Amino acid sequence: MPPIRIVLFFLLFMSCCDNFVLAQTDANVLRILKKAENEFKEANFEQSLITSRVALNTSTYIKNDYLIARSYKVIAANYNELVEFDKAIFFYKKALIYASKTDNDTIKNKICNNLGNMYCFEKKSYSEGIDYYRKSIRYCLKIKDSSQVYFTTVNITWAFFDIASFTQGKRYLDFLNKNHIKFGDDSTEVILNMLNGMYCRHTKEIEKANAYFLKAIQLGKKSTEKSDLSFAHLEYSKFLSDIKKYKEAYYNLQKYNAITDELYNVEKLKKASIAGFNLELDEYKRQIDKIESEKDSQYQSLRKSRIIVFLFVLISFVFLILIFTLFKNISFKKKTNIELLKAKEIAEEASLLKTQFISTISHELRTPLYGVVGITNMLLEEHKELARSPHLSSLKFSARYLLSLVNDILQINKIEENKVVLENLTFNILDEISMIKNSLSFLSQKNNNTIAVNIDPNIPEYLIGDKLRLAQIMINLVSNALKFTKNGEVIITANLIKVEGIYYFIKFTIKDNGIGIAIEDQSKIFEKFVQVGRKEEDYQGTGLGLTIVKRLLGLFGSSIEIESDIGKGTMFTFTIAFEYNLEKTKKLINEIQVDLTSNQEYKVLVVEDNRINQIVTKRIIENNNYSCKVVDDGFAALEILEIEDFDIILMDINMPLMNGFETTKRIRLKNIKTPIVALTAFDKDEINDEAVASGINEIIIKPFEPVKLFKIINCLIVETKNVGY
Repeated sequence: MPPIRIVLFFLLFMSCCDNFVLAQTDANVLRILKKAENEFKEANFEQSLITSRVALNTSTYIKNDYLIARSYKVIAANYNELVEFDKAIFFYKKALIYASKTDNDTIKNKICNNLGNMYCFEKKSYSEGIDYYRKSIRYCLKIKDSSQVYFTTVNITWAFFDIASFTQGKRYLDFLNKNHIKFGDDSTEVILNMLNGMYCRHTKEIEKANAYFLKAIQLGKKSTEKSDLSFAHLEYSKFLSDIKKYKEAYYNLQKYNAITDELYNVEKLKKASIAGFNLELDEYKRQIDKIESEKDSQYQSLRKSRIIVFLFVLISFVFLILIFTLFKNISFKKKTNIELLKAKEIAEEASLLKTQFISTISHELRTPLYGVVGITNMLLEEHKELARSPHLSSLKFSARYLLSLVNDILQINKIEENKVVLENLTFNILDEISMIKNSLSFLSQKNNNTIAVNIDPNIPEYLIGDKLRLAQIMINLVSNALKFTKNGEVIITANLIKVEGIYYFIKFTIKDNGIGIAIEDQSKIFEKFVQVGRKEEDYQGTGLGLTIVKRLLGLFGSSIEIESDIGKGTMFTFTIAFEYNLEKTKKLINEIQVDLTSNQEYKVLVVEDNRINQIVTKRIIENNNYSCKVVDDGFAALEILEIEDFDIILMDINMPLMNGFETTKRIRLKNIKTPIVALTAFDKDEINDEAVASGINEIIIKPFEPVKLFKIINCLIVETKNVGY
């Protein structure tokens, strides 16, 4: 019995602690929100947005729907004042979604009222705005807030009168007239008189309308809410225009504009409604001028006619000159088109030669590199005492460094030739970034750095996109950060910034506290073969990593931004939109091939003319307990296949006498179904079509990882046996 009591007491104590922490957090968010609201009232909109977003992040973390709704409401109010009405509506609606999850009808009422204002008076979508006003009134009635009911009724009456729906607005106006002493204030009294004036203007009660408008203006002059006074002048000017008192109408419109100038900035004066009123003002001025001086108007009209005739003659002359110029240009273009076509042919030929040159160089480099890497690995396996040899390690590093340079040059060439196409694969961002972190752990340990990863929990578990290109971008940026940072930290961050339909926009940030990049160098680092920061130490690198990053981001429709200071570190930022589709994700996962492996010993035929590569490939195969035979060329391969069966054939492509494609074709003509894997130094995209046409099953680029080779070998052998060959 006593142990049970102790456990219950402990659980009760922990629950109290959790409640206390949450209460403290709620109070902290409320303090932040009050600060944001005060900054908003002081017209410090930028700071108010920053503060309210801090409140939003914290309230989201503690999952407090009321605080989330209130944070969104402050953000929306700021965007409203910044004349970004679409954003304001978006955030008001977000606020309403979270407010609807609470029992707080007060905040629901305020949000609906604000949305009504946005739709009616900014977007001019009165039907939607009036619907929100009605929702606001329903919430007010639930909480028995009669003052707020009265205030919202003022807005809905005004909206109906704005669209000339006086019959519907009249019943609301009657309510206002009946209850203004009980629930109204100085501000609503000004608007109430203006609304009565608008209704009397509609019913042609001239004297009553005039009296209401004059009283609204008189009260507005005493009120601190000058915007109400400005609208009273505006509506009064429309009334005066109806009864043809243009001078007085003009005077009241001037008053309206003068007050508006004091209240609003230049951007708000560009709104369509005010522009329309200014046009009406110009019309009134023209009518007054016409009444006061008919002769002068006729003279001006005649003068304008003369100007028009003169302009017509001038334009005709200019038109003739343009026709003559066009004729000359056509003659000139006929001469230059031939030269442009020749230049185009030369440029295309040069581009083709460049592509062929890069392809040839990459092949010629990869072939000996395969031997160098392979022989180095063999030495390390046969002579364990050399494992710590700095010379052997340097040899292996140099070979891999040279291979990396070749791959980078090929990648740049592919992008420039528009040969890179993004793939759609399903992936998990956390898994991908963790894999990148682990793969670069050796580089972080070398400079005594740490790697931190921060992933936004709002990002879906599975997204669809080209994860390989994303990994290439991230590896280039993170490895750069690790190389130029010592005894520091590299932080990888991924945040969800917006959602548009099925597309989730993820913002990636790679930040370090390394040596930094000078401002004058920041515009150069994305150029090919450009390296900075090598004055004191050689950091290695091809100078192509950031160029590849920029080009790959271009394929994603994105760009990269940099912030850096010398001695303080560097931060790279980019945003990519990935697709989120559960059905498509399940389909892609189901289509992933299962890795079929086998411990059975297989017979492998290697067709390779290079002696060193023969030794390396044979050693790799025999180390996996497979039997292996090597022949020097395609003719020898055909001869041995006449007398002996093999489970798989590893075929070199670039061989004398008869190349790998032709050899494969002849093997297939003999009805030999043995799987054939091309081991080649050519880039896969260059030979893929010809390889498939000749009958080759798979392509592996030298140098390769043995694990990848045996995975493909096992899959092809098992697949071939399963289909009955």
